Amino acid sequence: MSQPVSHPASVQSRTVLTLMGSQTLGGIGVASGIAVGAIVAADVSGRDALSGLATTTQVLGGALFTIPVAALMGRHGRRAGLATAYLVGGLGAALAITATATGAFWLLLVGTTLFGASTTANSQARYAATDLAVPERRGRQLSWVVWATTIGSVLGPNMVGPGKAVAGMLGLPPLAGAWVFSCLGFLLAAVLLHVLLRPDPLLTARRLAGAPTDRPPGREGNVADGLRIIAGTPTALWATTAVTVGHVVMVAVMVMTPLHMRHGQAEIELIGLVISLHILGMYGLAPVTGQLTDRLGARPVVLLGVGLLVLACLLAALSHAGFSAGLTAGLVLLGLGWSCTFVAGSGTVAGSVPVGQRASVQGAADLVMGLTAAVGGALAGVVMDVFGYAVLCAVAALAAVGLAAYTVTRGDHERSPVGV
Repeated sequence: MSQPVSHPASVQSRTVLTLMGSQTLGGIGVASGIAVGAIVAADVSGRDALSGLATTTQVLGGALFTIPVAALMGRHGRRAGLATAYLVGGLGAALAITATATGAFWLLLVGTTLFGASTTANSQARYAATDLAVPERRGRQLSWVVWATTIGSVLGPNMVGPGKAVAGMLGLPPLAGAWVFSCLGFLLAAVLLHVLLRPDPLLTARRLAGAPTDRPPGREGNVADGLRIIAGTPTALWATTAVTVGHVVMVAVMVMTPLHMRHGQAEIELIGLVISLHILGMYGLAPVTGQLTDRLGARPVVLLGVGLLVLACLLAALSHAGFSAGLTAGLVLLGLGWSCTFVAGSGTVAGSVPVGQRASVQGAADLVMGLTAAVGGALAGVVMDVFGYAVLCAVAALAAVGLAAYTVTRGDHERSPVGV
C-alpha cells in the first residue's frame, strides 16, 4: 500500500534533516575505522608493506557496492538502499573487530571490503537530498548533506582514545575499539533512515512526476544502463567527468601528503593537523559552494574549483618535505577545489536525467568516480616513488587543467535546464 504524498516542501525539509543525521552517524563510523585501518593491517599481517591494503579494499568496496545499492534504490527507494548499505558496513566493522582479535589478515580484508559499503551510503545520500528539491535550490540541498559529513569526519578520528577504553571493557585489542564505534555508528544510521526517511524521496518524486519509473520493469537502478545513459547525455557526461577528475586530483595529492611530510621528519600530530584542515576544506564550506552553484550555475563553480585545485597543486609541489605553511595552505585549497567540483558536478548529475533514470545514472557516476580514484591513488604511490612528490602534484594539476579545457569548450547546446 503506497503512502500518501505530503507537501513536497515539508517532505524535502524532513528528508534533508534525516540525511544530515545519518551522515553524521555514518561519518563517525567511517572516520573511526579509517583512522586505525592501516595500523591494524600492519599489526595483523606483521608487514608494514601490507598496511595499505586495508584502505585499498575499503575504497574498492565502496566503489563496487555502488552497483547493488543503486539497483536496490532504483527498485525500492532510497531508504532501502542506504539502510542496507550501512548494515553491510556494520557487518564489515564486526568482521574487522574479529580479525583484530584473532589475527586473521584475510578476514580483516573481507571486513574492510564490506566496510566500504558504508562509504557508498555516505556518498549516495547526497543524491537523495535532490530528489524533491526544486532546480534552483538543488545545489544548496545537496551541499547541506555533504556538509554534515564534516561533523563525523572531525569526531571519528578522536574516537580512537575512547575506543581503547571500550575495547578494554570488552576484552578486545585496544585498536578494535574504533571498529566498535564504526559498527555502532552504522547501525544507528541505518535505524535512523529506516524510521525517519518517510515517505521515501525517490519514490515520492516518481509519483509526483506521474510515473513510477521511466525504465523497463526490473532495470531501475541498473548501473550498466546508467553508464550508457551518461555516455549518451552530454550534460551527464560532463558532470560525471567533473566529479571524477576533481576527486582523483584530490585523492592523488592527499594520500601522498603524509608520506611527503614524514620524509621531512614532521611529527605525527602535525601530519594529522594538516589532514584535518584539508578535510575541513572539503566539507566545511559546502553550503557556500551549493549556493554559488544555484546562483551562478555549475560550470563557473567547476572552473573555480579547477583554479583552486591547480593553485593547491602548485603550492604543494613547491613545498619542502615536512611541515610548512605553504603545504598546509595547499591542502586546504585542495579540499576547497574538490568541494566545488564535487557539489556542482553532483548537483548536475542529479538533474541531468528524468527521475526514473536517476538511480542508475547516479550509481554509475559514483562507480566511475570511485574506481578511478582507487586507480589514481595506487598510481600516485608509483609516481611519487619514481619521480617525487612535486611531479605527482604537477601531473594532478595537468589533469585539472584538462577538466577546465573540457568545461570551456562545451557548447551552449549542451546546457541543461538545471543550471549548468
